[in-house]
Amino acid sequence: MMSHPIGPSIGKSWPGHIRWSTFIVTGSIVGLDQLCKALVRQLIPLHDSITLIPGLVNITHVQNTGAAFGILNAADFPFKPVVMTGIALLALVILGVYAVRTSSHGTWARIGLALIFGGALGNMADRLMIGHVVDFVDVYWGTYHFWAFNVADSMITIGAICLLIDTVRTEVHDVSNTA
Repeated sequence: MMSHPIGPSIGKSWPGHIRWSTFIVTGSIVGLDQLCKALVRQLIPLHDSITLIPGLVNITHVQNTGAAFGILNAADFPFKPVVMTGIALLALVILGVYAVRTSSHGTWARIGLALIFGGALGNMADRLMIGHVVDFVDVYWGTYHFWAFNVADSMITIGAICLLIDTVRTEVHDVSNTA
């Protein structure tokens, strides 16, 4: 019986709860995110908008030099791109260590971690390649605008929701088993 040439050797080097699907989901998110951002950079001048749904959603090319939700975007300090990239890299390392060391992940948690990791890598790629994150989804109601975001940010948010679902499901399961 012949096994796949790379399957067994790679499978042994990774903990059992990390599956190839995690890498596929993560890579797909990074690819889609980078494709969308490249299109926005190429087709929409900085700060210009295209109305997608009148009164609700625009595609607006903006640059986020800060953190999530535009925190520190207006702040200017020496080596800001390096500091912001370092913070993002530290968060990725912590997330990776958590994912590898925690073996009790349910399906929702594995999906959530893959989405979060893919989104974080997508934004990290921007920071490393161009020094800022490209945001472009501008959701608004009247004069109120939510923070502009991108595909990576959306995946991070959905991933966090998946982790929350996994936590709630685990707690409900634990409570029902102790009763």
